[in-house]
Amino acid sequence: MLLESRIELDIPALHERNIFGQLDKHIKKIEKTLSVDVVTRDGGVVIRGEESALDECRHIFNELLELSKRGNDITEQNVDYLLSLSMEDEKVSLAEIDKELLGYTISGKPIRPKTLGQQKYVAQIRDKMMVFGLGPAGTGKTYLAMAMAIAAFKNDLVSKIILTRPAIEAGESLGFLPGDLQQKIDPYLRPLYDALYQIMGADSFIKNSEKGLIEVAPLAYMRGRTLDNAFIILDEAQNTTPAQMKMFLTRIGFGSKVVITGDLSQKDLPFKTESGLEVAEKVLSGIEDIGFSYLTNKDVVRHPLVQKIVHAYEKYEAREKYRQSRKPGKR
Repeated sequence: MLLESRIELDIPALHERNIFGQLDKHIKKIEKTLSVDVVTRDGGVVIRGEESALDECRHIFNELLELSKRGNDITEQNVDYLLSLSMEDEKVSLAEIDKELLGYTISGKPIRPKTLGQQKYVAQIRDKMMVFGLGPAGTGKTYLAMAMAIAAFKNDLVSKIILTRPAIEAGESLGFLPGDLQQKIDPYLRPLYDALYQIMGADSFIKNSEKGLIEVAPLAYMRGRTLDNAFIILDEAQNTTPAQMKMFLTRIGFGSKVVITGDLSQKDLPFKTESGLEVAEKVLSGIEDIGFSYLTNKDVVRHPLVQKIVHAYEKYEAREKYRQSRKPGKR
């Protein structure tokens, strides 16, 4: 039988509400996950539980206090992330990750990596000429890349930004759709526009777009071009064919940086069509100037429910993959 222990942690009154959460929701989550009893008191908390759980609690509360001292609003995602790491015996300093500032949104909100996976992804983008960011929705693959592209553009490290994604829903056959080019491609590129407006503002985007310094276009319109001194982002790359991916990768010119993002579990390609992203991963993984970052459901920074949905699908897909492998003739 494991003995129950007790620790007291000091938390200044100024930070209590931020750390404890509305109606103590952060504390309740910590109690439930680590099987401890947390009692709040003036200037701190008293925690009772098994010794190993108390060590995890000490680390989690210290991390949350450090974030609060930096002026951060403690979110449910912060607490969930620290708890998920504690379940795997990983101790990560969120305060260290939080130090890295990529820029600000138009409303003044700081843009930073929020998880260890995101921090490694950002470091690869900074250090490598080409980076593949693979992972589920909500892990910040495209948003962080766009923040870094805009920062590079503002600091004159590149002369233009190019954002592209395959218009797979139209089979890239946009000529059959009604309207002019812009009306045809807008629905497929809208998520990229939304992120651009949030980070740099509509006025700045329109001004630079009119000058040809920021370009948002479907992948089909990259053919035949050489893209020099640009920060290029290919989004939704799981929906490229191998030929499209090769075409895109061979457009890269001198002085350019490239980020390719995608989620291989979200392919919309015709049945039995191989993904260009999948092929590129196999072909290019040994090249020194190319990096591969693999983000997981632990790096999801959207609503906590999204993280639970992603995790549930990952478990389901793993079970299905195992079940298929056990069928006669599959061994």
